Amino acid sequence: MPNVFARTAVGYRGDPRVAGLPLMLIAPALFAANMVAARWAESAAIPPIFLAFGRWTLAFFILLPFVAPRLWACRAVLRAAWPRILLLASLGMGVAVAPQYMGAHDTSATNVALIFAACPTLIALIEALVWRVPVGTLRAVGMSLAIWGVLLVLAKGEVAALGRLQFGRGDLWVVLAACGWALYTVLGKRRPLPTLPGEVKLSALIGGGALALAPFALLEAAGGTVADFGDGRLYAALGFLAIVPSLGAYFCYDRLVGLVGPGGASVSMYLVPLYAALAAWPLLGEVPQAFHIAGFGLILGGVLLSGLQRD
Repeated sequence: MPNVFARTAVGYRGDPRVAGLPLMLIAPALFAANMVAARWAESAAIPPIFLAFGRWTLAFFILLPFVAPRLWACRAVLRAAWPRILLLASLGMGVAVAPQYMGAHDTSATNVALIFAACPTLIALIEALVWRVPVGTLRAVGMSLAIWGVLLVLAKGEVAALGRLQFGRGDLWVVLAACGWALYTVLGKRRPLPTLPGEVKLSALIGGGALALAPFALLEAAGGTVADFGDGRLYAALGFLAIVPSLGAYFCYDRLVGLVGPGGASVSMYLVPLYAALAAWPLLGEVPQAFHIAGFGLILGGVLLSGLQRD
């Protein structure tokens, strides 16, 4: 496992703007898998906070045998950086995930995708207000193209349909999750952790996320919302979430932020709703329409333009 991470990190020695483009396509696909699996997990009545806690706990224990020696070797650095690790983990693995699962019970997938599509705008706003970072021409054009592509897909080609969207309690939970993701992305770049091997950093963040969610999972269980441990779907959902959108997606996204910056990395998330729609074709029998193709062209063009600009 450590060698796999090392090869992943070593492969990008050229222009980071170009090297980051493959990851801008791969990372959102892995995150889209999270949404598809979470929707499937609802059929097993898995409590949302437990689902978030369980995925990170299982991911940590999957990774631990491969990284334990390096974690021990880096223990002094990890101990010194623990407050920042816990902050980033709480945002990226806790706030950005559990409220999303909670909101999915009360709002539509369209609303979830639309709210998360605003993350690049939140990130640009945070960076402009706090760090006085200009948006830049390429990124502004790219964001415009991408958001129009997202809106086209979400409205199914009928832009007037966007005016009928209504936001309720579930939408507010998703707004909180989107804010958590935006803060995680910005702070991961502007207040980075000390230099650590990729697998050590990922393990520390995953473990921190599980720790941050543990008390909330206990409160959820104390309130009477408990998972059915006799249902095999529980373990299937947790296993998939631990490997694909946890280990895979977060490592790819972390590498992407390091290559193209938080703004460029966040714009790639415009592809998440598109990938989710495409996954629904074989899984749910929903055939892509013309507006999917048009939206993909706009989103892809926006991602590519944004990826060419460094922060």
